[in-house]
Amino acid sequence: MSHQLLKKCVLGLIGCFISIVSYAASIEGYWRSIDDRTGEQLTIIEIRKASDNTYRGKIVHIFPSAQGVVVTHCMNCPAPYTNKPRMGLEVLTGLVEDPKRPNNYIEGHILESKTGKTYKGKARLSPDGKRLFMRGYVGISALGRTVVWIRTDSATP
Repeated sequence: MSHQLLKKCVLGLIGCFISIVSYAASIEGYWRSIDDRTGEQLTIIEIRKASDNTYRGKIVHIFPSAQGVVVTHCMNCPAPYTNKPRMGLEVLTGLVEDPKRPNNYIEGHILESKTGKTYKGKARLSPDGKRLFMRGYVGISALGRTVVWIRTDSATP
């Protein structure tokens, strides 16, 4: 009887360990985007999983610049985003979970609403789930840049 109990405990511990190791946190929620060059807070972006199993992100809050200016419209953005309000603008589309690597996301598209530039995108969630490393690139990933988004609890600062 003692042998069976020990066997059950070992199997239970193995199951717990496997579930912890294979756990992949979700990127759904609110993320504060930071300018990697200036350290300035830019926006809060809400990421949600769409019905087609892709992740999409829209701007839910815009921080004023250091000079107190808020860019309200996407002036240099390509169609269909040209002159659209930045608030509510979908800036992240098509991101999917990488089936080969937990906490990694691929095949996305990123719109930098302040400048109007568009990039292919991928992301990696930190092990603690508090930072999202967004990589935007044109052509190949090696020619891009990575910015860090920080998880926040709400759409308002």
